[in-house]
Parts: sequence; structure tokens; C-alpha cells
Amino acid sequence: MIKLIKSTFYHEEETKKAMVDFIIKSTTLSMGRECKNFEEKFSKKQGRRHSVFVSSGSMANLVLLQSLLNLGHLNKGDKVALSALTWATNVMPVIQLGLEPVILDCERENLSISSAIVKKTFLQNDFKAVFLTNVLGFCADIDKIRDFCEEERIILLEDNCESLGSETVSKKLGNFGLAATFSSFVGHHFSTIEGGMICTDDKNLYEMLLMVRAHGWDRNLSAESQNALRKNNDIDDFYARYTFYDLAYNARPTEIQGFIGALQLDYWDEIVSKRQNNFKRFLKAVKNNPEILSLDVSHMSLVSNFAMPVIFKTKESFESYKNKFTKAEVEIRPVIAGNIAQQPFFRKHIKRQFSCPNADFIHQHGFYFGNNPEMTAAEVDLLCNLLR
Repeated sequence: MIKLIKSTFYHEEETKKAMVDFIIKSTTLSMGRECKNFEEKFSKKQGRRHSVFVSSGSMANLVLLQSLLNLGHLNKGDKVALSALTWATNVMPVIQLGLEPVILDCERENLSISSAIVKKTFLQNDFKAVFLTNVLGFCADIDKIRDFCEEERIILLEDNCESLGSETVSKKLGNFGLAATFSSFVGHHFSTIEGGMICTDDKNLYEMLLMVRAHGWDRNLSAESQNALRKNNDIDDFYARYTFYDLAYNARPTEIQGFIGALQLDYWDEIVSKRQNNFKRFLKAVKNNPEILSLDVSHMSLVSNFAMPVIFKTKESFESYKNKFTKAEVEIRPVIAGNIAQQPFFRKHIKRQFSCPNADFIHQHGFYFGNNPEMTAAEVDLLCNLLR
């Protein structure tokens, strides 16, 4: 069977051995220098000034939005635009934190929201932030979305959990907005078992992220920032240990996750390259299939995804290929959550309805299968033959 997830780690055996050896030799396993090392390596590789490692990609979204509220960049009741084709925990924090979600439909040819959709919706909604999802390695004209957000003073955020390493002709996805979130869940580009990262170039946001990650205290700030914060709040060093400056969570990862992350990060280029090569073969295989919608990646210089989406023109073709892949023992899944506005949690808590025909179509006519860097040549050949 070709599984969606082939292993817990890339180069699994040696990674597990290194992890066990690390645990045996370590005296402290709660968040510390290994997590900091991973953050610094991630920042350098992604090309952003600051990275904050948290316990999951979902917590990354929650910590980011809470930080923006704490700083006053967002206020309760503000509207936040989100991709219709996304994951539940992109939208749930918006609702949980008293913000108002505005759901934007995606384009069928790249599964992502476009500048045209953003501009059209903004005229009727006046949202304060756009939290877009770079779905399965893809984006639309994100550079134009960034430019529009800058013109209108809209905060642009990226969920890049599914698109590590993907690039447009101008820059890496995850580097267009004020901040971006990433996931190192076992099924994503590389694994820390569970884990997430928040990247930004903004120092004030970075320091708030550090506090929101851990109870709202100042322990992870620089000495200079600690002194300034304590002075402003008239707190001495003794009481500072148990002083909590703003609303926060415990989203701290462990040293085990930090150690694994730094180890797996050494394979970034190899993982991204293999996924890209697989994707090119899959894309070529579907190119002349009249039953499958074409994906437009002409604006992208590199596509790295952990799963290959396949969208069919008719329901009959979808059902036929779903059976075909299942009989060939290929694990397939829906294209993430489909139209998020149709999910039960959303309809329970948000009474406003959103028309997203493209996201609905993708949900009803598509599935994805794994694009794993450890796939054998025979497995890639089989998948290509199934797609033709």
C-alpha cells in the first residue's frame, strides 16, 4: 500500500537512534537551548529574522492571533479574511478570540485565494487582516495580495503549514506577510512528531510571541527587554519570576522536539527537491488527461507539497478514480477541509453564510494522495500510470 505518511521521520532509523541517545544523555528535556538552536536554524533557512517554536501548527495560529490582539494590531470584533479551502484550526482561533471570520473562495486552478477575490470582498467587508492559506504547496498572485494589503493597511498573515520550501518567482512562500505559521507534524514536510513555528521580521511581534507562548511571563526575552518591561510595570527581579504581563498560553515544545527539528532541518533541501521532482512527474502525468482540471503553477519557481491534489471535471470521473486509487491500494484523502464554512463547527458558531462555489467544487470533485520524499521509483511510476 502507498500510504499518505510513510515514516515518522526522514531517515527514520538514524533519527530515532540519535533521539534516544539525546534523551539518555540529557539532564533537561523541557524547552531550552535545543529549541532555540532549532529556531535559529529555521530562521536562517526560511530567510526571516525571528522564529518561535511552539507545540503544534494549530497552536502557532492561536499564539499568533493572540499576540496581535495583545499588541492592539487587532481588536475584538475586527473582521479577518480567511481562505475557504483551509484547515479547521486556522479559523477556530479567529472565532475563539472574538474576531469575525470572513471566508474567501479559492481559485480552482491553484486552490488559493487571489487578489481579485480579496479586493472584491474587501469592498463589502473592510477586514483588518487577511490570513491566507498556501494550500498544498501552491499560491495565487500572492505578491499582488501583499501590495493591496500594504495599500489598505491590512495585516497579511500566511499559513504555510502545507508549503514549506515552495517559491514564487520572487521569494519563498511564508515570507510575504507580517508573519507566517508552519507545521512540523509527522505528516508534513519534516517531522518533530508534533510542532509548529511562527516566523516574522517584526521585533515587537517576536517578543510578544515569546511571552504568549509561555504564560505571559518575560523569561524568554532578552535582558534589555526584560529590564524595560519590569521598569515600566514597577516589578523587581524577585517578583518577576511569577509576573504575567498579558493573555497567554502554555504552547512550549520540548527539547526532544527541538533536537529532532534541528536534525531534520539538515535534510530540508533533500526533502524539498524530492517532493518537487515527484510533483513535476505527477503534473506531467495529468497534463493530457481530459478528465482532470489543470493546475496553473506558471507563476511559481518551485512547488514542494506533501500531497498531490487531483480535481476532476465531473462527479462521475471523481468516483471512478477514487475507486481506481483505492483498488490500487493508494491512500487518498479529501482536499483538506473543503469549504470550511460548511463544516459543522462553523455553522454552529457563525450564522453568516458564505458562497464559495470553487471550494465546494474541489471538495466534491477532488482528493489527494501523498507526495513522500521516500517514495520508490516504482511507487511514483504506479501513481503516474493511475493519473493518465
